Amino acid sequence: MNDASLKLRPLVSFVLFLSAYSPLMVIMAIKDFSFSAAYLFQSPSTTGILVFVAVGSSVITLLTVRSADNGLPVVVTKAANKSGDMFGYTIPYMLSFMRVELGDWQTLLSLMLFLSVLFIMAYRTQTVFINPVLALAGYMLIDCTFKRDNKEVQAMVVTKEPISVGDSITLEQLSHYLYIRAHAERTNSEGNA
Repeated sequence: MNDASLKLRPLVSFVLFLSAYSPLMVIMAIKDFSFSAAYLFQSPSTTGILVFVAVGSSVITLLTVRSADNGLPVVVTKAANKSGDMFGYTIPYMLSFMRVELGDWQTLLSLMLFLSVLFIMAYRTQTVFINPVLALAGYMLIDCTFKRDNKEVQAMVVTKEPISVGDSITLEQLSHYLYIRAHAERTNSEGNA
């Protein structure tokens, strides 16, 4: 049975996806910089859009992850760090080593098609949280098995704090196999201390 409420919404997934490539957008903007250009960039409007999207999507992503403050209490039975999987996002960064003309509509259209295919794959596989911006902000991706309602569940967990076997934590569910570690437990433990 598919619960549609547990699937990341396309718009949220798209913003997360864009934030994963925000460093690439900034690199492309830097490569477009020119002292001889009228507005310091060879393609000022395209560069402006890239920088705006890069900064905006990164800020929204970080605010969204930090806002997780409630969820399901669980007990961890297995945990393995999968943050290395975030390096899969580095393959499209090879574009930054090629000459990309931001004023050329064919180049932009090709790049948009390429990123659209990557987005569809990330959305369908629910891997949009494998995100280098989150890694740079100190978040990890943990392959975690935990007990919930006397059942063992295996899922990926985005967290800033390490997770160990035996930990009692609170997770906010994003999709069937994707969770964020909620921050409410810190408040509760600090309040009890």
